[in-house]
Amino acid sequence: METLQAIKTRRSIRKFLDKPVTREMLKNLLEAAMFAPSAGNEQPWQFIVLDEREILDKVPGICATASMCRQSPLAILICGDSSLEKYPNFWIQDCSAATENLLLAAHAQGLGAVWAGIYPMNDRVVAFRKLLGLPEEITPFALVALGYPNEPPAAPKRYREERVHFNGW
Repeated sequence: METLQAIKTRRSIRKFLDKPVTREMLKNLLEAAMFAPSAGNEQPWQFIVLDEREILDKVPGICATASMCRQSPLAILICGDSSLEKYPNFWIQDCSAATENLLLAAHAQGLGAVWAGIYPMNDRVVAFRKLLGLPEEITPFALVALGYPNEPPAAPKRYREERVHFNGW
């Protein structure tokens, strides 16, 4: 899939087929995420793969916007790791870039995905730390539910000329 086409056709998918994602596809997703740019190339991320049904079913209790985890075969929790930071607080941008790479890689492989925000919602951060036994230096940032799509994505036009400014407001 050509890059601009992937960017323009990727959509949030919240309904999935009952079909597992292969380990090879999972490795491709994680590798793509790890190719994201980061401040000073610090790569301050950790990834937690959730593929046990018992854990996936608990996720909506922590994050209501991740109710699709009840039917997704897989989710990936992208986390910031403060022990890897060279430039404090840039981990947020770095993990955002990794998350977007993961979403685009999923789309390129024929998978559907949706990003559910965790950070900066403290209740969600604390609950994921407890559920998954995360150490204090690990901050849950985003959860991406993944699987084969079971819904057709809409294709809206998003370019808005009125939101483009040159050389000032």
